[in-house]
Amino acid sequence: MNNTESFFWESLTWEELEERLKIVDTAILPCGAIEQHGRHLPVDIDYFDAVYLARKVAEACSEPKPFVLPPIPYGVSYHHEDFKGTLSVTNNALSAFVYDIGMGLARNGIKKLIILNGHGDNAPTLHYAAQMINRDAKIFVCVDTGETSDVDISHLITTPNDIHAGEIETSTTLAIRPEMVKMDKAVNETLAFGSKFLDFDYDQSVNWYVRTSKISESGVMGDATKATADKGMKMWEIMIQQLVKFVESIKASDLEDLYQKRY
Repeated sequence: MNNTESFFWESLTWEELEERLKIVDTAILPCGAIEQHGRHLPVDIDYFDAVYLARKVAEACSEPKPFVLPPIPYGVSYHHEDFKGTLSVTNNALSAFVYDIGMGLARNGIKKLIILNGHGDNAPTLHYAAQMINRDAKIFVCVDTGETSDVDISHLITTPNDIHAGEIETSTTLAIRPEMVKMDKAVNETLAFGSKFLDFDYDQSVNWYVRTSKISESGVMGDATKATADKGMKMWEIMIQQLVKFVESIKASDLEDLYQKRY
């Protein structure tokens, strides 16, 4: 068995899992979405990117490497449903599914679960599921929706409110799957709102919700025309490096240290 096969949960027999669970207590659960990404990108972006990132992070981690779990492809994407190809599940369905997975992992001996979220609008649902898993299984659970790298990546782009199929996601796809990008159909649909507090990249913005078709004709929210493969490679490097640092710190810590029980 090579190193890659050793950390994919589904690639192991129950006996191999039993042995590996004696030395590994950390797992990464990639969660994505199948939804429109403009006329120039495929609908699998959030799913593919979450799986790719989880694999690259595990490969870069020290031994014993964290488990990478079978990914969840579908997400909460009702706001994109006016565009064909979007397959959305309800908040209740996703949270219940993730909860059941988390409880099953805890029964197997996993003590630290990192939910790697490739779709921003999954975040409220995944945070709820994480809370319930922590409450009932008493294991460490967290959700990363880019928090470990967003600040650094923001310095690589010039588009405000670039949140969907724009400069960032088109660049990251050009870097690893250029054949999947139709740059001749890339457009600039940079968003501008009546209040600064609605800007998605403003530090003091509020969370708010809207159907994509109300604010974008193509489904793009950002400027895809500014995307380059070079930017994308730099973004992947940042995301992988930052998440590796985080996973390594979690993997190496006792639950008592993570919870700061030092009094």
